[in-house]
Amino acid sequence: MHKGQLFNSEIVQALSKMGHTDQIAIGDAGLPIPNAVQRIDLALTYGIPTFMQVFESLSKEMQIEKVILAQEVIAQNPTIHNKILKQLKKIKQSQESSVEIVYVSHEELKQQTHHCKAVIRTGECTPYANIVLQSGVIF
Repeated sequence: MHKGQLFNSEIVQALSKMGHTDQIAIGDAGLPIPNAVQRIDLALTYGIPTFMQVFESLSKEMQIEKVILAQEVIAQNPTIHNKILKQLKKIKQSQESSVEIVYVSHEELKQQTHHCKAVIRTGECTPYANIVLQSGVIF
């Protein structure tokens, strides 16, 4: 049996196939997912699981060197934005390396999902609760 913290086989498989600079996204329930990109649908019902539950779990299993956020999250969803920044601070401490934060328009973020290995859909129903995570290296 897999000994890691993540049990979702699709997420574990997607992470195991990622190399340096590959990307994976976590989105709210409304984020459009390109047809050509693997959809990992965790959404169960309104708000379950939350964006932050998925982000916190995934960030423990992945080396992250960069994140991409929609600039709209700052004003339109400051609660999620602050939680993301708090989690990024924890990631920086546990990885002992910095994480670059890039803000783009929401439209640009949606276009960036076309380059992701997978997009994980959550049950989050608050605006702009989306993130693209870029893989770093562990050496």
